[in-house]
Formats: sequence, structure tokens, C-alpha cells
Amino acid sequence: QVQLVESGGGLVQPGGSLRLSCAASGIIVRIYAMGWYRQAPGKQRELVASITTGGTPTYADAQKGRFTISRDNAKNTVFLQMNSLKPEDTAVYYCTAKRDLIYWGQGTQVTVSS
Repeated sequence: QVQLVESGGGLVQPGGSLRLSCAASGIIVRIYAMGWYRQAPGKQRELVASITTGGTPTYADAQKGRFTISRDNAKNTVFLQMNSLKPEDTAVYYCTAKRDLIYWGQGTQVTVSS
């Protein structure tokens, strides 16, 4: 059974940082394309960042220079470091793993507010 468990969300002030974690079980993250999506209230789910099996990251334009996706193969965990957070980054963040199928985590809430 595949499980993706996100953690690290919370309330942060504008300009602050958070590090999200996605602990995977039932799959080996290094052979999956891993990603982070987010969904804000009233908006469609959107891709934030992804990392290929070869370790190449890709970011949405709005996150370039602020977010960093990484993978720890030994811990079977994927991370999303988020810096210079803005109120518009407020959303539920979801971890995904894609190969033949795509798997989703349950999401973690990130709220950026003063």
C-alpha cells in the first residue's frame, strides 16, 4: 500500500520560511517522479515543483528562486523548502508520486498571514 504523508505546514508571517516533508512508504521515491501541488480556496490545484528520477527539479514560474524541491533517498522522503513566503502562497500542499500511476498525499495546510 502506497502512502505519502506530508508534514511541516503551519502558520507563518509573510517573508518567512517553511519546510514541507513528504515521507513515502510502499514506493521508492528515487524511481518515481515526485512533485508538490497546491490548492488555494476557490482555485484549481496547481503544480508547484517536481523532481525527476534523475534529480532534475522543475518549478512553476511564481516559485522560481523561492522554493526548492529535494529528495533524500536514504529517508525515502521528499522536501519542499519555501522561502520568502507570500500571502498568495496560502494553500493546502500535496505531495505526489508518479510512475505508471499517480499517488497523492492527504495534504498539509500552509497559511501565510500577519
